[in-house]
Amino acid sequence: MSQGVRTRPEGSGQPLSEAYDTALLDLDGVVYAGGSAIAHAVDSLAQARSGGMRLAYVTNNALRTPDTVAGHLTELGIPTGADDVITSAQAVARLISEQVPAGARVLVIGGEGLRVALRERGLVPVESADDDPAAVVQGFGGPDLPWGRFAEASYAVRRGVPWFASNTDLTIPSGRGIAPGNGAAVEVVRIATGAEPQVAGKPLPPMHRETIIRTGAERPLVVGDRLDTDIEGAFNGGVDSLLVLTGVTDGAQLLAAPPHHRPTYVDADLRGLLTGQPEITGDGDGAGFRCGGWTATAGADRLELTGDGEAPDGLRALCAAAWTAAGEGSCALDGGKALARLGL
Repeated sequence: MSQGVRTRPEGSGQPLSEAYDTALLDLDGVVYAGGSAIAHAVDSLAQARSGGMRLAYVTNNALRTPDTVAGHLTELGIPTGADDVITSAQAVARLISEQVPAGARVLVIGGEGLRVALRERGLVPVESADDDPAAVVQGFGGPDLPWGRFAEASYAVRRGVPWFASNTDLTIPSGRGIAPGNGAAVEVVRIATGAEPQVAGKPLPPMHRETIIRTGAERPLVVGDRLDTDIEGAFNGGVDSLLVLTGVTDGAQLLAAPPHHRPTYVDADLRGLLTGQPEITGDGDGAGFRCGGWTATAGADRLELTGDGEAPDGLRALCAAAWTAAGEGSCALDGGKALARLGL
């Protein structure tokens, strides 16, 4: 990834599945939604894998074990082994193991994924602040996690026990809408103690380090749907990224993205792994930025889009206009009318 400020999505003359050796794929919003595979995901991943690309699935959800995640993906038609799944529970367990003695007790506020990951690192999960823990770890424990578990964490943290969190995502998607995530639970303990946890999950470096250790990737491509976890995590790790538009990020958020949230590539869905990426031409002069049949320009107060063609090409051109205008900031120009032309 370039160390300068990205002002446009990049092009690629090769299919991304050939240009990169490993895809580090987010799950919810990229591979599946509400438990069902997203359109084109199964076939696209099968073709990428058959062409030699390794597929690894990277999730901030610390509740489910790698075996459980792999089983779900396999049921969806995406053959997956537990070794292909990397979770924030594994990342935080490694972080803890580097700071406490082998065999140390760790107070767990969360689900089975955390317990399995801690045992993998030779640590002993315990349930009470009175069990003499050497650390406290907090991860998503599902909707039925008892309120008393937050009290146990607070008792231990107030006694000076080091506090760790798998991730701090404030919300998670569910079949009924948006629900509180582990970050909301972390806030409860923060309010009660005034302390700050060490955090392992995306977008922070411990999670990226865990994926590289476990996959051995030399030319990884992060594939995600969230700017503040997937794309920022790739930025922090100094690797390239592909944003797909099948999850939470909409066109307006992408156009307003500050530099650390700007993906290397943008595409509609996982079929983007199987193709090259078009070059964006133009330098922001009167002719604007061109991609496919579209031309985008930045006016005094809004973004303009002319032409026609495929919607992702128009969005790429708009990104170039918006990011160039914003420089190191966040674009405040109104892109609503231009995005409406693309159906975004």
